[in-house]
Amino acid sequence: MSELVARTGRHQQRYEAGCRLIAGCIPFRFRYPGGSNGNKSDKILEVLMINSTSGPGLLFPKGGWENDETVEEAAAREALEEAGVRGELMHFLGHYHFKSKTLQDEFSPEGRCRAAMFALFVKEELESWPEQSRRVRSWVTVPEAAQCCRHSWMREALENGFKKWSADAMITTMDHH
Repeated sequence: MSELVARTGRHQQRYEAGCRLIAGCIPFRFRYPGGSNGNKSDKILEVLMINSTSGPGLLFPKGGWENDETVEEAAAREALEEAGVRGELMHFLGHYHFKSKTLQDEFSPEGRCRAAMFALFVKEELESWPEQSRRVRSWVTVPEAAQCCRHSWMREALENGFKKWSADAMITTMDHH
């Protein structure tokens, strides 16, 4: 089994019209506070966030979308590299635009980014993953996530994308417990 290593280097990075293309996801799970014999309708929806390596607040996993992968593969890879989770991408939550000083380069001098965000139904949490020395995982409720979210565009993905979708009937059909 080859070791999982986080990809580095930006020569593979995708751009479009001066925007760096980013892929990310909002990992989620259901928690049943009542235990195994609890009422299934009591389930609590939780999302997984990770600490930012550059300041306060929490983030959803995201990173550069590279030339040799689909956007879905990139979103799943970032979830694995940054948060150590694997699962199933259930829904595309939309594109979100933001600017990043740390991502300014010759192809995107203003650091403009466009993130494609997905909902990821977590099926596996790894005990060791590439960025575990720099990342702490936190399972939080959606209102908690909105409160501690470091970036406004991520909050928008949570509130306008994830929350609307998860309130839909779709989510009940996915829950196989």
